[in-house]
Amino acid sequence: MFYRRKIILALIQMLGGELEKIRIQKLLFLYSQKKKNPEYEFIPYKFGCYSFSANADLNTMVKNSSLLENENFYIKNIADDFIKTLKVEDKKILNEVVQLYGKMNSGNLIKHTYINFPYYAINSTIVDTVLDETQLKKVKNLKKGGTETILFTIGYEGVSLEKYLNKLVTNDVKLLVDVRKNPLSMKFGFSKTLLKKYCESLGIEYIHIPEVGINSDQRQELNTQEDYDALFDVYTKTTLKETNTYQENIIELLVKYKRIALTCFEADICQCHRKPLAESIEKNPIFDYQVKHI
Repeated sequence: MFYRRKIILALIQMLGGELEKIRIQKLLFLYSQKKKNPEYEFIPYKFGCYSFSANADLNTMVKNSSLLENENFYIKNIADDFIKTLKVEDKKILNEVVQLYGKMNSGNLIKHTYINFPYYAINSTIVDTVLDETQLKKVKNLKKGGTETILFTIGYEGVSLEKYLNKLVTNDVKLLVDVRKNPLSMKFGFSKTLLKKYCESLGIEYIHIPEVGINSDQRQELNTQEDYDALFDVYTKTTLKETNTYQENIIELLVKYKRIALTCFEADICQCHRKPLAESIEKNPIFDYQVKHI
């Protein structure tokens, strides 16, 4: 079993073997805030801090019968003592969270996280009913959008789905343009259907333009920067010269949405085709905007 799932089961065990669905997200969030490298990261969702990854693990544990669920609760369904399986420091942090917040009901947990971590309340549909005017102002100040028109690029290698989405949110990206030839991924959340779903849940639209991608068979044996440079030289002389219409379409989308992001896999911009693609778009005579790699 993945260690991160043991954290969830230990938390439920500490709280008597069952835990409300709303509270589990908030308690896991408070646990994560005390860790340097937490098992789960969170995004600002419709009821505050939320982890798609934690939710996916909860669903998996229901399917394999480690947990039972009803409309409002998750119930631990195996006798194993998961508290004993935790690292010493993690057990200490989880105990602190349970001692401090374990008796709080969902309403008080929501209010506590909104007040102390206002960023995670920016997309809340209930924030007006939870916070007073002064508290609400802090949230609204964090929600101010970007005013400049910017073409961003972003890769998802080495980051969680939530960290990736938070980059889009904090840069006020309105449209994600997936420029992968084949928008499939073994990494949770980054295949086309799920990525589109998760972006749209945060008010970010999604579009796929595979025509400006690179075929996977061309990406074999890329061991050095020179290998990547040779690949992108061919890409620039072929695909980029053949896809002016699609590149102009991206510029039109930028004009419409003001802040859009080209996305692919690689973390290193020098090893991803989104860099020569952005440079080609930038050279278009009708392009008069910023390009920023995030």
